[in-house]
Amino acid sequence: MVDAIKKVGIDVPAVVEPIKAQRRFGIIVIGDEILSGRRQDKHLATLIDLLNERGLSLAWAKYVADDPEQITATLKASFASGDAVFSTGGIGATPDDHTRQCAALALGTKTELHPSAQELIAGRIQSMAEGDPIKADLNTPENQQRFKMGEFPIGSEIIPNPYNQIPGFRIQEHHFVPGFPVMAAPMMAWCLDTYYQDLFHQENRVEQSFIVPMGIESTLTPLMERIEASYPGVKVFSLPSVGDATKGGVYAQRHIELGIKGNANLLESAWIALRTGTQDLGYEIHDIS
Repeated sequence: MVDAIKKVGIDVPAVVEPIKAQRRFGIIVIGDEILSGRRQDKHLATLIDLLNERGLSLAWAKYVADDPEQITATLKASFASGDAVFSTGGIGATPDDHTRQCAALALGTKTELHPSAQELIAGRIQSMAEGDPIKADLNTPENQQRFKMGEFPIGSEIIPNPYNQIPGFRIQEHHFVPGFPVMAAPMMAWCLDTYYQDLFHQENRVEQSFIVPMGIESTLTPLMERIEASYPGVKVFSLPSVGDATKGGVYAQRHIELGIKGNANLLESAWIALRTGTQDLGYEIHDIS
């Protein structure tokens, strides 16, 4: 394509920059308590909602234990991906918090106390002391330990924490927030609104589907493949169900929810082709109200 443009005398840059609108978003949820079931993850659903509200979508998610080698390897891969990534958990200052140090290792750098984080943590210590000079002494071992929460990989920027002022940090399109959903949610929203607003609602993405009673995926798969091949940019999905007697009707028996999603401008013809093709296979179609 570039060679063709040059032939007609149009100058093109030597290096083509990646298109920011194609940026993918991912999430890494860190914590043994999630994997063991002691806590239920809320970060994934929250980020999906935050992205959807802004016309964006989540491309991938990973769950990682409080294991330094695993965290470092995961972050190395995600830094190399070029994706915008949210990482939740492990940025405290207890022995099982490894994320800050692992992020530095993954980037081949070290951590240092961020001056703005130091100021915010000091302010939090003073406010919590409520006038007690001993609690307000920044040099006590307890308070010195609290300052470790402000040690981030060199070159990081802080992410404000409206809940208790202890900041998270961001570096190379990665945004590190606490494992507490009440803190993480507004911090993730702030990052999206501050750094990715130019990506909001660039595509009018829609999703539509219908029910295929007694549908068989192996029979429908060739049709799904043809639709995707014929209509680039459209994704076809199949959600099989064994049935739910409490819902009644077509939902009570085995069925498949079959549908498409993508840019609204691309879907009309694909939608007609999917419906027609399903009926041509001898299936009934029930629209979802």
